[in-house]
Amino acid sequence: MATRATPSEAEQLEVELGAQAPAASSEVDPSKRQKSLTIGAVCKAQAQEFPDISISKIRYLEDQKLLTPRRTPGGYRLYTPGDLARLRTILRMQRDEFLPLRVIRQELAAGRSGDSAPVPARSGRETPRTWRPSVSVREATGALYSIDDVLEDTKAEGKLVKELEEYGVVKGELRGGVRYFDETEREIIAAVAELARYGVGGRNLRVFRSSADREANLLQQILAPALRSRNPERRKEAVDALENLAAVATHLKHLLLIRDLRKIVR
Repeated sequence: MATRATPSEAEQLEVELGAQAPAASSEVDPSKRQKSLTIGAVCKAQAQEFPDISISKIRYLEDQKLLTPRRTPGGYRLYTPGDLARLRTILRMQRDEFLPLRVIRQELAAGRSGDSAPVPARSGRETPRTWRPSVSVREATGALYSIDDVLEDTKAEGKLVKELEEYGVVKGELRGGVRYFDETEREIIAAVAELARYGVGGRNLRVFRSSADREANLLQQILAPALRSRNPERRKEAVDALENLAAVATHLKHLLLIRDLRKIVR
């Protein structure tokens, strides 16, 4: 988020015109004249609920395509009640839910509003790219695989699986004296089996697990309020956002790894 900056001359003029917004321009529809505010008036109006609000912050949100106020022929911004409702919703999602702008943009595009006034959805070209992971964070298919099935499918050695259990990489589930693994754990074992061909053992995988734990905790903090919501629809939206963020994080890790590996082979 941009830091608070000293207002420019143009911004100062907009602040000074705040009290005169109803008569800012003869081109403004008379029926809407009393309802439009300049950026300076908007900043003053929101200062009580959001003490850190500033003209620069509002302009930054506009630069990020989260706000689109009308402009007078002279270039001054005029904010309608719908713009104000949208701004309050954005600021509350940042303050109360710690959502990043990418997720806030998705929430707004889906029509979310924290006020009674409707929040208009923006054009499709402003919708951010949607990322989808190869494995859903929702409940797995429910299929379970016995240790014998896993060993046969993955070509892993029994001692490797036991080592993975000791280091907490996989856990499995004991039923009738037989240990079963779900689909995700089976895929983990298959991946580790491939790494084991190059001498990578369970003890070497602690770095992967620690990294995954830190990333999971970070994403949980970002979406914690929504994930705890009792509203089924709100929780579903949060899970969708979690999958999207997980996919972005996975892609980012892949790019960073490729960048570093290229340095090695130079």
